[in-house]
Amino acid sequence: MNDTVPWRDRLLGGFKRTSEKLGENLTGLFTKATLDADTLDEIEEALIASDLGPSTAARVRERLEGERFERGLDVMAVREIVAQEIAKILAPVAIPLEVIAFPRPQVILVIGVNGSGKTTTIAKLAHLLTEQDYQVMLVAGDTFRAAAIGQLKVWADRVGVPIIMGKEGGDAAGLVFEGVKKGTEIGTDVLIVDTAGRLQNKAGLMDELAKIRRVLGRLNPEAPHNVVLVLDATTGQNALNQIEIFKEMAGVTGLVMTKLDGTARGGVLVAAAEKFGLPIHAIGIGETIDDLRPFDPQEVARAIAGVAPLKERTA
Repeated sequence: MNDTVPWRDRLLGGFKRTSEKLGENLTGLFTKATLDADTLDEIEEALIASDLGPSTAARVRERLEGERFERGLDVMAVREIVAQEIAKILAPVAIPLEVIAFPRPQVILVIGVNGSGKTTTIAKLAHLLTEQDYQVMLVAGDTFRAAAIGQLKVWADRVGVPIIMGKEGGDAAGLVFEGVKKGTEIGTDVLIVDTAGRLQNKAGLMDELAKIRRVLGRLNPEAPHNVVLVLDATTGQNALNQIEIFKEMAGVTGLVMTKLDGTARGGVLVAAAEKFGLPIHAIGIGETIDDLRPFDPQEVARAIAGVAPLKERTA
């Protein structure tokens, strides 16, 4: 999708596979005039199969039990209730990333497994913040992969922001130290730090993150101000396992979910919000530099459920 397509239309397109999967899972469950326990069980199972998570499915079931369907039950009535319940879950966690640190720079550690879209997300986040007139600098702290360093350099040039980088195998904490010092000197508002995503070696990753934190603590006791976990929506329920692990290892303060347009598992966004309650700063629904944005919980809920946006319905 190009940047001339309105964000709402991108949302609808991005969650199309997810809403279609929900529709497929609900098809054939509305042959009876009234709701009975068996039908409610089947609807609940259909919602879980749509990656919305057991807690969300239970909430919808409870709503359905309390509703009176004057014209009989149909799939759109259920989709509408699903949208309303999803919106309630997403509303408290749809929190944009705010630059409020003083003294500057605000240090954002970006973590995530290799392949999650972490490096690209950093570039998109930098673009989003520069659009808001913040001065941004990147630190190529994933020193275990030369490709990650090179890729981040390409993105930094494209976005038009400075980057601190070293050689493959270099000391990530040393680069972060250099980044904070340089950023303080030139008046950088935000320092975004890429980190290694070697989840298969948890001990090594924890040691490295702890070292980065110690270095930051010497320069600014408040840093890092944010620890943002990038999640790949195409991994479905595995994304929840990653939150659990990284929350324990790195003290995750917020989430970004990417690749929502490439999967029918977009319901995991809701499951993550329901289970962990962490701020979800932005979502990615495309491959262009400006496709990472904060989101409106109502619009996303209706896109996932496959019902028309509220403004269109009331127009």
